[in-house]
Amino acid sequence: MIKAIIFDFGQTLVDSSEGFRQAEMESQVAIFQDLLITDHDSFKNSYRRIRKAFHQESNLSRVNIWKAVYREFSREASLVELLKWELAYWQTVERHTKVFPEVMDILKILSGRYEHLALITNTQGQTNTHAHRFKSYPDLAALFSVMVVAGEDGVPPKPDTRSFYVCLEQLGVAPDEAVYIGDDWQNDIIGSRDAGLFPIWLKHQSVNRNYPEVKEDISVIYNLTELPPFLEKLQKKFQECDVNLNLPPKTEDVKFEEDSRPVYTISNDILL
Repeated sequence: MIKAIIFDFGQTLVDSSEGFRQAEMESQVAIFQDLLITDHDSFKNSYRRIRKAFHQESNLSRVNIWKAVYREFSREASLVELLKWELAYWQTVERHTKVFPEVMDILKILSGRYEHLALITNTQGQTNTHAHRFKSYPDLAALFSVMVVAGEDGVPPKPDTRSFYVCLEQLGVAPDEAVYIGDDWQNDIIGSRDAGLFPIWLKHQSVNRNYPEVKEDISVIYNLTELPPFLEKLQKKFQECDVNLNLPPKTEDVKFEEDSRPVYTISNDILL
């Protein structure tokens, strides 16, 4: 039985792709100019390599990434300047962020069908903690019973399974009673699956993005409008499994031994 539908935030419920592209471009221009170097290709390659390494560790702090870039070029960064650029970075992201058009209607439909809607999102790594972007969308936030910011308050960032367990505990549901929808293969799909939830990979058709090629059998949707009918079918499958698991085992060929005690052969054709 599905009791909870849990979502990621960025690039799942809101589209910030253009905001991040713009913010990254502006910050890279500022850092390149401040470093007083001339080889832009070398700078760009170093920046991307360092940023990727930080992201793989779920460290999204722009300030920490930029400090590492400065060290790469044997320079010390001005913390005052970095904090100013960080503020400008997130302001740019916010200006270009929009809720996907179908989100509010879909969430309202789901809130009427399931006990809980919840949110698990990674911290953005801002110096000012507890400043996550979802707080800028009160109408959206009001639809969730529980919201967990992984990476804050001692909760490790996704894909660490503890953020999922914290959310489930607050909801009062078991892992196999929850479905998780997210766009990131590692943080969302692997993380939720390892925690025992049913993962659904949202690969938005409207977002220009290169999703990783994977061979694993994972449920995929391309727009949130596909989610309600998908969940209906999934719920029926879960209910069928529950019914079959509660059926008494079939018996066949009752054989009597010399002491007249019956020996039952159990058939193993129960559909799981």
